[in-house]
Amino acid sequence: MPLPPGHNAITDQIVSWGKALGFNAVGVSNIDLSVEEQRLLDWLGQGFHGDMEWMQRHGTKRSRPVELVPGTLSIISVRMDYYPPDSVDAETILQQPELAYISRYALGRDYHKLMRQRLEKLAQQLQSEIGTFSYRVFTDSAPVLEKPLAVKAGLGWMGKHTNILSRDAGSWFFLGEIYTDLPLSETGAVSSHCGNCTACLDICPTQAFVAPYQLDARRCISYLTIEHQGSIPEDLRALIGNRIYGCDDCQLVCPWNRFAQISPEADFAVRNGLDSAHLCELFQWSEEDFLRKLEGSAIRRIGYERWLRNIAVALGNAPASPEILALLHKRRGETASKMVQEHIDWAITQHQMRGKQGGSTSGLAQLPP
Repeated sequence: MPLPPGHNAITDQIVSWGKALGFNAVGVSNIDLSVEEQRLLDWLGQGFHGDMEWMQRHGTKRSRPVELVPGTLSIISVRMDYYPPDSVDAETILQQPELAYISRYALGRDYHKLMRQRLEKLAQQLQSEIGTFSYRVFTDSAPVLEKPLAVKAGLGWMGKHTNILSRDAGSWFFLGEIYTDLPLSETGAVSSHCGNCTACLDICPTQAFVAPYQLDARRCISYLTIEHQGSIPEDLRALIGNRIYGCDDCQLVCPWNRFAQISPEADFAVRNGLDSAHLCELFQWSEEDFLRKLEGSAIRRIGYERWLRNIAVALGNAPASPEILALLHKRRGETASKMVQEHIDWAITQHQMRGKQGGSTSGLAQLPP
């Protein structure tokens, strides 16, 4: 729909409303993603997406917003801080191999519902101001190039680790979008401030970055523990350490995250002690325990089988222990999953080998002080 004269002020109002709804930054961009489309096609052509066949299945809908939502003229992008309050220090968990490391974004409730509801409120508030228009909201729920859109809207710049960075918020935030048929004025991009720093590339335990801004997902621990459905490649298992769901190393080491903000959202607070849980405790959960305790959690989407697979790998990387070895044997006999058994067998072998070597720990990438 056409906007009245002086409609540039509407963008300022959208930003103000968005912040009042709890979004930490709001911006507006056009829909031209032609440069990003070529980068996406090159990335897919090299097979860096691994098992994520849906990245190809949606064709150009991801990079051409008008194909996903006909009539789209402008996109409102938002970010919301998620680093959980009162969580045990991440580096501390990574340095205690008997504990489970879970990516900070997944320690609380799944963010999709909260973000979607807030985006809907923002769109409805805009409608109450200017009248009916067409829109759709997205929170990692459709083929959307949310990171390039966030960059175009000025929410931050693309870091060398392919996450969005902000000078005043680091990278611990979620992104969401509203596709609209409104010709909104744009907020504009910001400049990059990574400079010569390569800390995020250097720290990666599996060396998943083939170059700055290029991630080979097939080697990424987040991909391996969340998206990958089959067996984890044996040569990467020891490098995973105690990370059972996701990996934050490239964010933890980033200097800009000194300015990250703790989230005030109750939904993002730690649940079930997942910020410092023992691997052995989690490995003993039944499927019923898994479904009940992780209700409303993003972790639930990987399913019980992959949950056990990931923990088995982490236990294989833990220091040699008769208790862990006994638990591995016990759980092997209790599971009918060939994939889980395979990873338990690998873990048992690691413990047997480590026991002969005097109990040393392997495969734990340490963060710098």
